Amino acid sequence: MNGLFPETVLTDRLRLERLGPENPGPSTFYEHTREAAPDIEETTEYVSWSPNRTPAAGVEFLENAAESWEAGEGATYVVRPREGEPNAGAFAGTTGLGLDWDRDRGELGIWLRKPFWGRGYSGERADALLALAFERLDLELVGVSHLPENENSERAITKYVERHGGRRAGRFRNRLADSDGAVHDAVEYSVSQREWRAADGAETAVEFR
Repeated sequence: MNGLFPETVLTDRLRLERLGPENPGPSTFYEHTREAAPDIEETTEYVSWSPNRTPAAGVEFLENAAESWEAGEGATYVVRPREGEPNAGAFAGTTGLGLDWDRDRGELGIWLRKPFWGRGYSGERADALLALAFERLDLELVGVSHLPENENSERAITKYVERHGGRRAGRFRNRLADSDGAVHDAVEYSVSQREWRAADGAETAVEFR
C-alpha cells in the first residue's frame, strides 16, 4: 500500500477521506455525479469532467483514483463536513492533489455539490492540501487554476493563494481540455514552499491520519 499520502486529513470543519471504490461507494458516487443528479449542470459547468452517464463510468472513475493513489501520482479525497457543521458526514464532493514529481510540483483540484457552496470549504481544504504538499511531500511548488468565467473560483482561489504568499501567474490561452474535447483558457496561480512557510497563512488546524 502506498504510504505517501494520509488516508484521512482533518481540519476544523472538514474530514477528507481517501476516495476509492469503497468510499463513498459506487452507488453514492453515481447518485451525486450522474446526469440526472440535482444541480449537476451548475456543479460541472466549470470543471473538466462531465456527469457520469452510467454506473460503470462512476466505478471507472473511482478505480482510476485508487490506481493513481497507489502509483503515487495523486491523492484524491472525499470531502465531508465534520460534526457541528450542517449536513455533517454527508458526501460534499471531492478534492485532490495531482503530482508531477519530475517538476517537483503539485496541482490542486476540487468540486463541491451546490448545497455546500459559500461555506469557505475550498479555502479550508486548500490549507490542508498545501500542508500535505509542503510538509509531508516536500514539494517545491503547488499550482491551481480556474476557467476565466468562473468568478466564484476566482474569488476563493485569489483569497487563499494570497493568504499563503502565492501569486497569480496570468491567463493562458488554450490551456485546458475537458472530457468532451473542448479547449479552454485558464487563469493560473502558484504557491512555492518558501512563500508558504514565510506567510504561515493557514486558518485551520490540519491533522494527518
